[in-house]
Amino acid sequence: MISSNDFRTGVSIELDGNVWKVVEFLHVKPGKGAAFVRTKLKNAQTGSTMEKTFRAGETVPQANLEKRTMQHTYKEAEQYVFMDMETFEEARLSEEQIGDRSKYLKEEMEVNILYWNDTVLDVELPTSVVLEITETDPGVKGDTATGGTKPAILETGAQIMVPLFIAIGEKIKVDTRTDTYLGREN
Repeated sequence: MISSNDFRTGVSIELDGNVWKVVEFLHVKPGKGAAFVRTKLKNAQTGSTMEKTFRAGETVPQANLEKRTMQHTYKEAEQYVFMDMETFEEARLSEEQIGDRSKYLKEEMEVNILYWNDTVLDVELPTSVVLEITETDPGVKGDTATGGTKPAILETGAQIMVPLFIAIGEKIKVDTRTDTYLGREN
């Protein structure tokens, strides 16, 4: 059980047989009456959101999520297949479950898979990945790191903005949360 006073962004709770993740929360203490906590919750299974108000100190069951490190092995039709490298169990996620994070997902990449009651809920990518540039305008001698940016397409098909001096075939580090260039990799 978790108290509504302990709600933080990212906390998972169980309501009506579903797992909900706290997206936003606000503790409100009106001048008159009891304090309450206004929250915005996101359903981990369907992705829908709702707003709910809890009394201050009200307790709700905390969702018992299990995180397993798995490797993306291959894509089969509309499903991404992940394998636990210790037990060799497979987990499958649909394109809808992965969403736009698939643009950074490549084979043999290790990710965290979230489970709730043996049901796959979500996939967590590493915060940064190293990918190769497959398409971009050529770099010109004299271009500097502070000069500007140009679009580049990565080996997974993702498009990000990179400095002018980056050329095709270079490996770069990308922040998967903000879709930004972090630097070159050797």
